[in-house]
Amino acid sequence: MAVVRGFKGIRPNGKFAEQIATLPYDVMNRKEAREMAEGNPISFLRVSRSDIEFGDDVGQYEECVYEKAKENLDKLVSDGYMIEDSKPIVYIYEQVMDGRSQTGIVGCVSIDEYADNTIKKHELTRVEKELDRINHFYVCQANTEPIFLTYRDDKRINALVESYKNRKKPEYDLFKGNVRHILWAVTEDDVVNGICGLFKEVPCLYIADGHHRSASGYKVGERCRKEAGSYDGNEEFNFVMATIFPDSQLAVMDYNRVIKDLNGNSINEFIDKIKESGFTVEKVDGQCKPEEKGQFGMFLNNSWYKLTADKGLYTEDAVGSLDVTVLQNNIISKLLGIDDPRTDSRIDFVGGIKGMDELEKRVKTDMSVAFSLYPVQISDIMNISDSDLIMPPKSTWFEPKLASGLFVHKF
Repeated sequence: MAVVRGFKGIRPNGKFAEQIATLPYDVMNRKEAREMAEGNPISFLRVSRSDIEFGDDVGQYEECVYEKAKENLDKLVSDGYMIEDSKPIVYIYEQVMDGRSQTGIVGCVSIDEYADNTIKKHELTRVEKELDRINHFYVCQANTEPIFLTYRDDKRINALVESYKNRKKPEYDLFKGNVRHILWAVTEDDVVNGICGLFKEVPCLYIADGHHRSASGYKVGERCRKEAGSYDGNEEFNFVMATIFPDSQLAVMDYNRVIKDLNGNSINEFIDKIKESGFTVEKVDGQCKPEEKGQFGMFLNNSWYKLTADKGLYTEDAVGSLDVTVLQNNIISKLLGIDDPRTDSRIDFVGGIKGMDELEKRVKTDMSVAFSLYPVQISDIMNISDSDLIMPPKSTWFEPKLASGLFVHKF
């Protein structure tokens, strides 16, 4: 059973939605965030990335940064730029990008179901990233950005959502870049109860994106429980804000790798070792974006190569059957000496949204070799989560990204 319930969302006062809404906090660096918010005093980046309010001499994880986030959030509300709904409701959230649409429910999910694995994970988290969002959520006393969940498609939920969309006018309909964001506030109790009731029949939810926000929301809830001394389970700190999409509507993009050096190998030695490790290597004209599982692109010495992995490199388990695992085990670890890609500074990751040109750019500036991969599938994520296994880091890149600032959950 998946617990999904409504909440009294804090959201933009209609006409200010486009100014407030922004990209999520973790898809840009400090410099980029500062440039995005320049000239816009009500950009939600001043909450989610409040470090931009300080000079670079102030670290982004200092206490004053989190206090500034709370101050800016409170000011957005007190000055009337954001409003709080009068009762707990859910929201319907549609995103349209490149002709593809995905529609989900925004509500709150239980930290107990995070703990008992009703909300399933597929990635490890990093302590410093967890700690940042723990401090941010706790000081703000709010989940300022939702986690991104998915579930196995349910036609009844889809029908209820589509019916509501067709007969109601949205609260917001705005563009951020090339993504259209449309939000409906579901205020009718019977519809809210209907949606939440149907989720009770959904056996589990899966984290698609936002493992750090999920872990941080859980740990803040646990902290609030301890501070409260006693609780009945209905307090808002027992729940974390989430956007929940059906799996059939989601698409995963490739998440590619760039490596600083060849681990002491010459170019020819490296190519020979790749062949010896079970790959065919073919030099190609133009960029090599893999068209199917088992293919990899490699950009090296201003040339593109197509690598094809021998089927014997794959294993039958859910993780061992992934291209990203085969690349990690047989080239990145074995030949390049990077055993822990989560912590090794010699490797970096490039989301597929940035395109193949970005891989070439990185190799021509600060890296030596790039690898392009065929995207992981949603079914892979679910199978791995169901098996209580962990995917290699940076395996999935979801687009479009959820807008930040369209809803906030106070606890």
